[in-house]
Amino acid sequence: MKKTIMSIQHLLAMFGATVLVPILTGFNPSVAIFCAGLGTLIFHFCTEGKVPVFLGSSFAFIPVILMTKEAFNGDLAYAQGGIMVAGLLYVIMSFIVKAVGVDKIKIYFPAQVTGAMIGVIGLNLLPVAFNMASSNMLIAMITLAISLYINKFGKGFIKQLGILIAVFSGYTICLVMGLVDVSTITQASLLEIPKFTLPKFSLEAIVIIAPVVIAVFMEHIGDMTTNGAVVGKNFIENPGLNKTLLGDGLATIVAGFLGGPANTTYGENTAVLAITKNYDPSLLRRTAVFAIGLACIGKFGGFLQSIPVAVMGGISILLFSMITLVGFKTVKDSECIQNKNNIIIIATIMIIGLGTTYLNNKGIVIGIPVTQSVTITGLSLAAIVGIILNRILNNQDFKVDNDKKVISAQTTTV
Repeated sequence: MKKTIMSIQHLLAMFGATVLVPILTGFNPSVAIFCAGLGTLIFHFCTEGKVPVFLGSSFAFIPVILMTKEAFNGDLAYAQGGIMVAGLLYVIMSFIVKAVGVDKIKIYFPAQVTGAMIGVIGLNLLPVAFNMASSNMLIAMITLAISLYINKFGKGFIKQLGILIAVFSGYTICLVMGLVDVSTITQASLLEIPKFTLPKFSLEAIVIIAPVVIAVFMEHIGDMTTNGAVVGKNFIENPGLNKTLLGDGLATIVAGFLGGPANTTYGENTAVLAITKNYDPSLLRRTAVFAIGLACIGKFGGFLQSIPVAVMGGISILLFSMITLVGFKTVKDSECIQNKNNIIIIATIMIIGLGTTYLNNKGIVIGIPVTQSVTITGLSLAAIVGIILNRILNNQDFKVDNDKKVISAQTTTV
């Protein structure tokens, strides 16, 4: 019974954010929950059951999914294809990491690149949140205020449930005011298999989505490092970063194939580990099974689809702002801005990542022989240019200590 309760806590911790991504992008929430559970089991299989991690929907993919959706007239199947290719890139990177070592890979993803990219992702998402909130600004602001209050004054596990409590509160207010369409609940079956959909593949969709892997690669390393610090183990070494990347990649491939958003390791569940001091990986596997079962309850899926847009808009303003702040904090903590070359890199990433989106909302259109024109989004172009520019401006050899850990670079402060 104790393990069951602990697992339910993990389920509640990941639930709000995991459900928010499909609601924002148009994917089926039940499929997303199912893929999160299945992806977690895949991850644990790849990592020999050693890492107490739960995989949920990735926020980093939201802007590129929305861009793909718009490019293909609302057909999310093409986004699924792009997500599968992104997962495949993760798998390829896992083999590369195993072959050449973590340190030689990390030099291509310093804070001035990854921090700036995370910031760009958050800033690209904020207009989406404000557009949703504008459907009923009062409800959105009430939801936002509740989430801010809990985030500021909440204690312990209540604070971890801030998203869920805020959404439930906003939903209740809308229900009282008659702003909720409950037909999705009444028309849904009690039990039903989630509505899986097959992917479609297009070079344009792949080019839009796949490069986001560049931005989330270092996020994965950060999550594994944080999780290991909480548990007291080095998961980068055992079971190894290559195995955690493999698990994440395969989970994302499966999610794309079934019709869900990309998966990623969840900090919310790491926070639960820190609070409870129970680091048993089997708890997360039990949580995954609960998630799969929950996804097959039709009434529950109908409830998720009935949540008013304004409620999700209010909570999204907070979440997307936090993503932006995480990016800026990554840059600040690394002290990389002490080097003028890094300031140039950060500025270039921000200008490209925001400029092509805010100015024309389309990205860069290029013509490829024997194919249709392909749109490279501002996010993708910013990531590619950032990595290349960093290697051009900071191209001196890195000094490595006896433990093969990068400790300094002649032209950067990292």
